[in-house]
This record gives sequence, C-alpha cells and structure tokens, in this order.
Amino acid sequence: MTAPFLGPDFLLDTPSSRRLYHEVAALLPIVDFHNHLDPAAIADNRTWNSIGEIWLEGDHYKWRAMRWNGVEESLVTGPASYREKFNAFAETIPHCLGNPLYHWTHLELRRYFGWEGVFGPETAGEVWEVANAQLAQPSHNARGLLARMDVSYVGTTDDPCDDLKFHQQAQNDPDLGFVIAPSFRPDKAFKPSTKGFASYCRTLADVSGKKIERFDDLVDALLTRLDFFVSLGCKASDHGLDDLPPFSKRSSSELDIILRSGQNGWPMSPQDETDFKAALLIELGQAYAERGIVMQLHIGAKRNQSTRLFERLGPDTGGDCISDGQIGTALNALLDQIDQRKGLPRTILYCLNPSLNELLVTIAGNFQNGSEPGKIQSGPAWWFNDQLDGMERHLVQVAQMGLLSRFVGMLTDSRSFLSFPRHEYYRRLVCRMVGQWIENGSVPNVPALTDGMIKRICYENARNWFVED
Repeated sequence: MTAPFLGPDFLLDTPSSRRLYHEVAALLPIVDFHNHLDPAAIADNRTWNSIGEIWLEGDHYKWRAMRWNGVEESLVTGPASYREKFNAFAETIPHCLGNPLYHWTHLELRRYFGWEGVFGPETAGEVWEVANAQLAQPSHNARGLLARMDVSYVGTTDDPCDDLKFHQQAQNDPDLGFVIAPSFRPDKAFKPSTKGFASYCRTLADVSGKKIERFDDLVDALLTRLDFFVSLGCKASDHGLDDLPPFSKRSSSELDIILRSGQNGWPMSPQDETDFKAALLIELGQAYAERGIVMQLHIGAKRNQSTRLFERLGPDTGGDCISDGQIGTALNALLDQIDQRKGLPRTILYCLNPSLNELLVTIAGNFQNGSEPGKIQSGPAWWFNDQLDGMERHLVQVAQMGLLSRFVGMLTDSRSFLSFPRHEYYRRLVCRMVGQWIENGSVPNVPALTDGMIKRICYENARNWFVED
C-alpha cells in the first residue's frame, strides 16, 4: 500500500521507529543553537505581509533552486513583487522532487498553516490566500511562529561590533517565552587581506574603547566585546574558516606587521593571512575555554564563487559550494595548540565536504579528555549535507567512530522563521535509524536504553550545553 505523502508516519518504517518518534522525539522542545535569525524581528515581534515575503526574502536555498529552474533574477532577488516571486517558486517546486527543499516546503505549509495539499502552480493561489490570512494573525508573528514549533532557545549569529540592542530589548520583555542569546562571530577580524579590514578595525576600536595598533590590541578589543556578549547570555562563538591550510607559528612582531599591512592595504602573502588567522583563533580559543563558550568551526566552504552574483548581491546569495581542500593537518594542529595552553573549550566541528566526515569524527576523538561527555563534537550535518542521505551518513559515522548518544543534535542554520520543521525532519530520520537497529536485532529492544538516547540527541545534550549549564 502506498504511504500518504508526508503522513503521520513519514520516514517511520518500523513499529519501533514509530514509537520512538511519536512517544519520545515529537514531544521534545527545540534548542536551535545556531541560526541566522534577525534579533530585531524577535525583539519587535515582526509580521509579514505575505508568504512570498517570509519565504523568499533571504533564502538562498530557494534562490539556487529557482535559478537552476531557469527563473530570471528579477523574479528571484530582483524588483518583482513577492506575488510574482512566489508564483515563480511555485513553478519551481514540482522540479524539486528528491531535493530536501520539496519536503521542507510542504512540511512548512503543514506545520505552520495546516495546508496539506501538493504545492505547485495549480495550487499556488490557494496557498497564497490560506497562508496570508494566517500571517495577518498574532499567532503568526515572529514569536508566534517560534512558539508553534516549541522553540525554547534561539542562538543567533552576531558580529562583535553589534551593540546587541535587540537582544537586550527581547531579553527585557517578560512575555518573550523562550531564551534568545547572541553568538560571537568575529570573521571580519580574521581577513586582513580584504579591503574592508581597516574599516572594521576602526569600528571595533570605537565600540571596544581599545586602540588597535598591534596584534595584542586586536585580541584585547575582541575579548572586551566577547565579555559584553557573555553578559547578555552568549554561550557560543562561531568561525567560518572555509579552507584550512597548514599554518606556522609567527612572532608577535610579525603578527603586528601583518595587522599593519591589513590596516594600510599593503600586500601580504596567503601564508601571512593563514598564520594570522591561526594565531588569532588560538588566542580566542583559550578565552572561550576560560569563559565556558562553545567554539564552533565551520570549515570547507568555497564562498562567493560567482563574481556576477557577488558584485550584484553580495555574500550569502547562492554562489557558494563545497571545497575540496584538505583540512586534517591544520585542524589537528590548531586544536592541539589551544589544548596545550589552557585546554580546549567545548567544540563543534562542521565540514561542508561529506567525504571528510570520518576525518572530523576521528579528530574529535583525538581531543576528548574525560572532563565531560562529548566535549569535542563532529556535526551536525551542515548546509549541503542537511538532507536525509547526508544526515544519515554523518550520524552513522558518529555512531561507529564516536558516541552517538553524546551527539549535540540538530540546528536550522537558517535565516527563515519557517525553517524549524527541519528539526522534525532530523528527528524522524534518527528514529527511523534507531528503530531499524531495534527491528533487525542490532540493539536491544529496551526503551530505557533507546528512549534515553533519542531524548539526548534530539534535545537534552543541546539543552545541557546552551541552556542549563
């Protein structure tokens, strides 16, 4: 018998998987410890005028699919109305079979708007009316959408120079209903070869009250801002490292020269910048350990590869891909340098290249020190791997080479307030995997054992790191 599309038992192909999901995983709140939601939207409890606006305003997953389907840029990021863009997306979705965007889109329509049809050009008008009517209600403002998904923690991604006024505004609201906290993302301080580096240093100096003339001054300014973030509940840092080539230890005077070169627009070698990045991250890694901050390293993205897109639209607009660069030597050395000094903080390693999953799991194993369970993590499956095949491969490798029960769980990594059914997607997959293990005799059918693992990897491990610690 054909299963209903996205029915109650979607992905749950055994009695054990169905029990694990419906009786355990589905009941758990969501800790979304890494996303790109706009804190202002939460503080001001933003509303949206249409499903076209909330769906297509900044979602490069959808933009890439639409371009792949031959949609012209005016209907993707250009001046067309959101109704026109919505219609173009509706024309694209039937061609997304096999892409996670097809499942995500329909799960969002079901979970947020109660619409259970098949989305496409024939039903676009109906969806437009149904969704827009609900978006006009208080139940579908920014906080209402988070509440519908039982989100208990939102970890946004914020630049050190941000004044965090919207975090303060939200945190001072007694009716907020969940925790929102900033995450420290100092990527711009790591790029002395870019033309915006000098301006960034001036801004950082202004907001920190620290004159930045030497490498140690830069570190001091960043730590001043980090302490401000911590005062507002910051539990995590985040670094987009892209490629991670081998680095060399440089003297303080050499690092000062690299800093000065960046501030004056003088040329520097790629090795200079690589060594500068490593030195800065080693200093910050020690600071994170001292302050109990989780260090997240996002590795292996080739960003802004389309000059045309980047010059027209800027970063994070769909011109990024997986890097084939090698990372093992440098990553081991980087973690070892931090570990030798003051010990590693809790660390999450993400790699966009799925062929390096096993590498990351085994590197994480190198630096476990017995101080707490799963202190160094591999995952979650990130970006292009955030689909059924990619998540399953990653989870199996964590289970086989590490301890799946200590895995920190899922996140959205999204700018969209409608992205939270991705947690359901992950939870259904996890329950399918563990349910199959029970049914084929790979693990014992002991609910106290299996239910406990499902609770930990869907909620409790992340809660313990980001909410209750």
